[in-house]
Amino acid sequence: MRFRSPDDGFSLVFTSDAAGRVTGFERHEGDQVASARKISSHPVPNHFRPYSRQEVMIPMRDGVKLHAIILRPTDTNQPLPFLMQRTPYGVDEYDSDTINERYTTLAQSGYIFVMEDIRGRYESQGHFVMMRPLANHKDPHAVDESTDAYDTVAWLLRHVPGNNGRVGVMGISYPGFLAMEAGIDPNPAVKAISPQAPMTDVWMGDDFFHYGAFRQSYGYDYALGMESSKVNAFGSLNEDAYNYFLSAGNFAGAVRKSGAGMLPTWKAFLKHPAYDAYWQKRAVQPHLTRVTVPTLEVSGWWDQEDMWGPQAEYAALEKHNQPNDPAHRVYLAIGPWNHGGWASTTRYLGAVDFGSATGDYFREHVEAPFFAYYLKGQPGFNLQNTITFRTGTDQWERYAQWPPRASHLKNLYLASSGGLSFEPPAQPNSFTAYTSNPADPDPYRKRPLKATYAPGSHWYTWLAQDQRFVGHRKDIARWETPPLTHALTISGDVYADLLASTSGSDGDWVVKLIDVYPDTPNAGAPPSSPHEDTHLAGYQLMIAGQIFRGRYRTSFEHPQPTPPNQPEHYHFSLRGVDHVFLPGHRILVEVQSSWFPLYDRNPQTFVPNIMKAKPKDYRSATIHIYAESHLELPVMPGA
Repeated sequence: MRFRSPDDGFSLVFTSDAAGRVTGFERHEGDQVASARKISSHPVPNHFRPYSRQEVMIPMRDGVKLHAIILRPTDTNQPLPFLMQRTPYGVDEYDSDTINERYTTLAQSGYIFVMEDIRGRYESQGHFVMMRPLANHKDPHAVDESTDAYDTVAWLLRHVPGNNGRVGVMGISYPGFLAMEAGIDPNPAVKAISPQAPMTDVWMGDDFFHYGAFRQSYGYDYALGMESSKVNAFGSLNEDAYNYFLSAGNFAGAVRKSGAGMLPTWKAFLKHPAYDAYWQKRAVQPHLTRVTVPTLEVSGWWDQEDMWGPQAEYAALEKHNQPNDPAHRVYLAIGPWNHGGWASTTRYLGAVDFGSATGDYFREHVEAPFFAYYLKGQPGFNLQNTITFRTGTDQWERYAQWPPRASHLKNLYLASSGGLSFEPPAQPNSFTAYTSNPADPDPYRKRPLKATYAPGSHWYTWLAQDQRFVGHRKDIARWETPPLTHALTISGDVYADLLASTSGSDGDWVVKLIDVYPDTPNAGAPPSSPHEDTHLAGYQLMIAGQIFRGRYRTSFEHPQPTPPNQPEHYHFSLRGVDHVFLPGHRILVEVQSSWFPLYDRNPQTFVPNIMKAKPKDYRSATIHIYAESHLELPVMPGA
């Protein structure tokens, strides 16, 4: 049995015993076996529910026809709701086997599954536009992903017999973005949506930029795969991606070097490095006041692509959608997953063991009951608001809101002595210094670096990679506690508040919050098997990390040079966490000026368009991090 992720380029091949019980799996990245695990939980029977398959072309309001696959259980005649996924990644492979393998719990419950190629992709007609902006819905002829979802639902209700008149929409990543689009000015038959790791604002914190820092290698690979062909065409570099992008000089050079021509999104990167109207009109949050249906947002603590989106959408729906949702029918689930990891059956993320198959728990106790309640009227969905998996103690927590009311922000100061303290510094003008050289940028993961979706790439788990691989670097500032004597629990958003200077006129600020495991054989062992030899002694697990481009410290729309050698404040969110630093562990904070080649190099000299910086603009800079700098930790009571 095989589960394949079209968004992440990996597949899970399951093994079973003579009785058909699943006993383990192998993770395949391309044609290579990346890892293998035995499933140690209770044996799971191999259920299968037969589905019929129908292929259709569905007309939109402008005459364009979209290709879709409709799958219905053959063992019942009762009216069933639709469960729809719209995708740019192709739907031809969907059949009875695929539904049972990828959506086991939902398939057993029984839905009419609809899988649709979006406009301009695979078998659908029309022109594809990356994250197509919402149109003016007062114009009856305007089209976008919201209107295409509306028209698809209207056609399904009329042409597919045996439906109960209710529709749910779900999807991961780009399909998650499309699920949210279906909830904006929705067809009245849409009764529930689940945007899972949705692209929400690709400049502010999702796929393509983080606070203005350009995600160069990912943006290069993703746009190449999506726009060089009507079908996925993800290629592979023939050299270390670090060397490829370093030798290219800047992103304009990487585009020339590719030989693929000027793809639409590459052109957008080069023309729109700041948060101008091009990116603003693609942002989803401003439109969420028009969502009128129950929404389940899903996120992973180590999502390497869209960590920002689901939490940003949840916050916007909670704060600004009261007229449409007085009952607070917005829910949030966050687990110990990478991008889409809740669809897997493993208890691991890379080398880290979380003690149980957390994806199974989510699908059985959150996702399936959510759709059953809103699409079938069945009881059993008892989530008040938010469920998170608390790492460190490896247990599920439920909250009435996120962040939880009980947490309070507490400053953890970066002392010039190299230590961390909750007490303000006695000498606030003292500092920690390092030199940043753009000719030798810090790699974001171990080298050699393969292309994002290349076979054997460690892209999927890099956020959970042991950070000791950069321990020898002199251009990274570090602050660390002694081994903790008491547990410290943080639940909510972590913020960086840096008071820092650079001798240059621009610069990037990368901040990482790291859990340093003890030097013991059972370090990192889950509570369910505390004496297990994990081979993680001294492991450095990044709990939160983020980058901020200094030129945007006063305005994301209008970048400004940084005054050389003048201390400036930089305040930004590292992202949400729910984590316990256990006794014997240490807290480590690192600050650096590059994360290459995932993020493009900052020349450290202000130029109007950083994408086209010239070789002479790239200069070393001396960095000072002042002792007033701190992280704002969302500390829970008892810490």
